Amino acid sequence: MVDIGPGNRYGLSFQHNAVCRMTRTVIIGNGVAGISCARRLRQLDVEESIAVISSESEYFFSRTALMYVYLGHLRWQDLEPYERKSWHQLGIERVLARVTQIDFRARNLQLDTGQTMGYDRLILATGSIPNRFGWPGEDLQGVCGFYSKQDLEYIEGLSPGIRRAVIVGGGLIGIELAEMFHSRNIPVTLLVREPEYWNSVLPVEEARMISAHLRKKGIDLRLGMQLREMEGDVDGRVCAVLTTEGERIECNFTGLTAGVRPNIDWLIGGPLETDRGILVDPFLQTNLPGVFAIGDCAQLRNPVEGRKPIEAVWYSGRKMGECLAINLAGRKAPYDPGIWFNSAKFFDIEYQVYGSVLPNPAPGTDSIFWQHPAGDRSIRIVYDSTSGSITGINLLGLRFRHEVCDKWLREGAQIEYVLSNIRLAFFDPEFFPDFAPPLLDAYLTKTGKQLRLHAAGKLAEVLRFLKS
Repeated sequence: MVDIGPGNRYGLSFQHNAVCRMTRTVIIGNGVAGISCARRLRQLDVEESIAVISSESEYFFSRTALMYVYLGHLRWQDLEPYERKSWHQLGIERVLARVTQIDFRARNLQLDTGQTMGYDRLILATGSIPNRFGWPGEDLQGVCGFYSKQDLEYIEGLSPGIRRAVIVGGGLIGIELAEMFHSRNIPVTLLVREPEYWNSVLPVEEARMISAHLRKKGIDLRLGMQLREMEGDVDGRVCAVLTTEGERIECNFTGLTAGVRPNIDWLIGGPLETDRGILVDPFLQTNLPGVFAIGDCAQLRNPVEGRKPIEAVWYSGRKMGECLAINLAGRKAPYDPGIWFNSAKFFDIEYQVYGSVLPNPAPGTDSIFWQHPAGDRSIRIVYDSTSGSITGINLLGLRFRHEVCDKWLREGAQIEYVLSNIRLAFFDPEFFPDFAPPLLDAYLTKTGKQLRLHAAGKLAEVLRFLKS
């Protein structure tokens, strides 16, 4: 039991035998989905008991910034976006424990501390776990993914003795691990089964840009190569990986970063309906009364057209948490994922994507693509070949204003209008080179049409556009 003290404006106490019985909402998982839900409930002045259970950490932290602790750019406490006293002030109980069993009929949770916790409403926000495919040797010492606080601590402890690291998988987590080791002068081999880095997501030109950038950074990038097994030494620590192509690469750390999957193994086979994730309706309700699922572990039964039923990204988790809070506060609000957005960083190259940008052009779409001669920046704008409405924006090495891109995509802005007003989207037009003219030159080369640039991209013009 955590007593939140007299500073709590809700006057709540979390003793189960409290005289004044109020609705008890329990959230399993303190990632961005669960915490967004809890804090939004308080913003909506929902006066109920709220408890958040996590075995990873007592306080919410920004998972996407884990690597920066290893790089030395941030301290651990810098990852916590909210002051610790705010949890007491908001009346949000934090329970550092693991849920081992759920009795959905009795509405009870069994914790690994031996305690039992009851609930009226249960929110499952259990997140993801790294994929493992039964590779021989995947349980050796020195083999792990990079997802949790505990993973970071494990890698930090091993790092002084790592002479070479092999990372398996060409996604965003793999490149984070590569940058982490590179920062400490630890040689890195990156095994990617695709012909270019992440070309299952990026169009081929952008994938080649990132592949070239990784090699320029000194990463031993092995394209079209897959892991077969890991060898261990006499102490049970990984000492080499063997590829399906028959190559043996000596190493004493192997990072398994071949994607993630919903953390629901412990829930399969019970009354809760699951598929790849926990199945939910548009209001994030499961098949069981009073039980909801949000974030990486949730799978929409009927996703919005063009969106995936499971979206394991930070932005989707936050939106789900806030949407569920609105529903729990009494307002019927189906989950609306909005315009797809994601961002990341490939060493020195920033990445942003808005809307639909596929590795291979979808039928009936075309795109305008410009790449800087240095090979470290690019802009791609995808549009419908018939209507001319833009459907996606892909950026490497530079940033656009989120609000401007979102508005263009929601309103189906025409490609020629977007290009003529592209400076409105430039995030920092005063300090960055003007990439508008070469982008218009790319359109001229492709279509033979000469366009005029209109807006200068000053903040006042941007604000007028957003209000229009």
